[in-house]
Amino acid sequence: MSENTAALQMINIEKYFGLVHALRNINLEVGSNEIIGLIGDNGAGKSTLVKILTGVFPPTQGEFYIAGRKVNYKNYSVKRAHEYGIETVYQDKSLGEKQPLWRNFFIGRQVTYPLGFINVKKEKEIAREIMLNTIGFRGRGITVDSKVNKLSGGERQGVAIGRAMHFEAELIVLDEPTVALSLKEVRKVLNFVHKIKEAGKACVYISHDMQDVYEISDRFVIMDRGEIVASITKQDISLKALDEFLLGYAQGLKDKEHS
Repeated sequence: MSENTAALQMINIEKYFGLVHALRNINLEVGSNEIIGLIGDNGAGKSTLVKILTGVFPPTQGEFYIAGRKVNYKNYSVKRAHEYGIETVYQDKSLGEKQPLWRNFFIGRQVTYPLGFINVKKEKEIAREIMLNTIGFRGRGITVDSKVNKLSGGERQGVAIGRAMHFEAELIVLDEPTVALSLKEVRKVLNFVHKIKEAGKACVYISHDMQDVYEISDRFVIMDRGEIVASITKQDISLKALDEFLLGYAQGLKDKEHS
């Protein structure tokens, strides 16, 4: 991907579920080395947008491009999304609890010998490289053979982020990656997210914690009732002003409803 090519372009995306108009006129661009904070209350349409992006279901109309490649909805799926370079890290459901770390890096994408047998040695080597150099995992006692259930919540998210970065992602979607984590563990996750930026990747970061979103993001895209209602670069707004904007926007809409 050239530096001028956006990691993601969504053009006039609409989504209906029966008569329910879930997404309206979504136009969104994410730069090739940009972190977007996707903000909105529950029901704003964030999850629907992410599910379209990650191949869970197609839009009703509109088109989108990943690193300049137009997505063909007819054969787009979760598996195809990976092939396009879309990787998603969910709250805490993306790792096999009882599997060692190295196996988790390659679930569904094993490194094999020509006859199809898994090349365990190679997988462990790559996993070690990801842990040390991609995500800077230097926690005591954690090796590629450690079981996932021995890791803290922040460390698990680090493994999932490291895996996404390794598989040449054009765009990494982080969906509430710090939910139910302690402050110390949240800090670990935010440090891993900074590494996405350092690696030159693009990221869509979804969280209800405005302080986290503000620290991580280059730009804030705000959704309400299936529409994008604002796009604000970080340099143009303080955290306090962003909080006030969101609060004022929500109250303004409520006032209109009652007028």
